[in-house]
Amino acid sequence: MTTAAETVGYTADELLARVLASLDDDKAEDVVQIDLRGRSDVADYMVICCGRSSRQVAAISEKLADRLKQEFRLSCKMEGKETGDWVLIDTGDVIVHVFRPEVREFYQLEKMWLPSGANASHV
Repeated sequence: MTTAAETVGYTADELLARVLASLDDDKAEDVVQIDLRGRSDVADYMVICCGRSSRQVAAISEKLADRLKQEFRLSCKMEGKETGDWVLIDTGDVIVHVFRPEVREFYQLEKMWLPSGANASHV
């Protein structure tokens, strides 16, 4: 089965690597990568991370979208940047959630996607 990324010349793994590098460059905290392959048709990977403030959450998200547009010619769907509490970036094969820490704690997405703690890796 061909993923959305592969139809445009890159793999989901290459996209994930660039997402993780961008988050590292912008000092995102507590980065968790969840492998969704075989568990969801929505995406191959989910990445969850935090920024220390609403301003940093928005900046991390905006820079990630800009880098992916420049390097992969990929226009990401983004929601929540205006408030900066929780920004969702949908790249197609990788879904990225950037939270303020207290918002992340409230929603606890990791628990929803990791019933037994399997298939996640802290980066």
